[in-house]
Amino acid sequence: MDPALNFCSVCGSPVSNRVPPGDNLPRGVCDACGAIHYRNPRLVVGALPEWENSVLLCRRAIEPRYGKWTLPSGFMENGETVAGGAIRETLEEAGARLELGPMFTLISVPYINQVHVIYRARLLDLDFDPGEETLELRLFREDEIPWDEIAFRTIAISLRRFFADRAAGAFGFHTLDLELPPGHPAPASPPIPPP
Repeated sequence: MDPALNFCSVCGSPVSNRVPPGDNLPRGVCDACGAIHYRNPRLVVGALPEWENSVLLCRRAIEPRYGKWTLPSGFMENGETVAGGAIRETLEEAGARLELGPMFTLISVPYINQVHVIYRARLLDLDFDPGEETLELRLFREDEIPWDEIAFRTIAISLRRFFADRAAGAFGFHTLDLELPPGHPAPASPPIPPP
C-alpha cells in the first residue's frame, strides 16, 4: 500500500484525506492551496521470453520475494509506452534482447493497487546476463519450472496460461481480477473523515 500523503507537492502545506467537491472518492487535498493529489494504481510491465521450448526466468536479488523466480518485469516509468517498459525491464533485469510479441496477460491486483501486463516475446539470442536486481537467469522447459519458487501469483498465472495455450496450439489474450488470497488480512486503509 502507498504511504500516507502528508504534505502538498505544490506548496508544502498539510494535506487532508477527504472527498473534494465534484468527486466521489477521498483524495489528498491541500488545506492551503486546494491542490488535489490523485493516487492511482501502478502499472507493472514485463515479458515472457521464449527460446525454442523454454522460457527465461530471473531469480530475484531484491525484496519482495528475494531468491524466488519471476519473469523480467517491473514498474512502468513515466514517458514510456507499456511495450517499451516491458523491453526496458527485460534488458535491465536479464540483459536480454527480444522481439516483443502480443500482450498476453492483463491482471488487476486491486488489493495492492497494481495492474500487471505481460507480453509474449521471443529471445533474439542467448547472450543474456543478470542485472543488479537478478541473482541468476535460466531457461526452463515446462517440466522444469520451479512452481513452488515462483515469486508472484500473477507470474505463475501467466506461465500456466502460456503453457496451456501452447498445448492447445493457439495463444489468447487473458484478463483476470485477482482477489486477496485466503487467510491474508486486507491491507490497512487510513480512516476517511466525513466530507
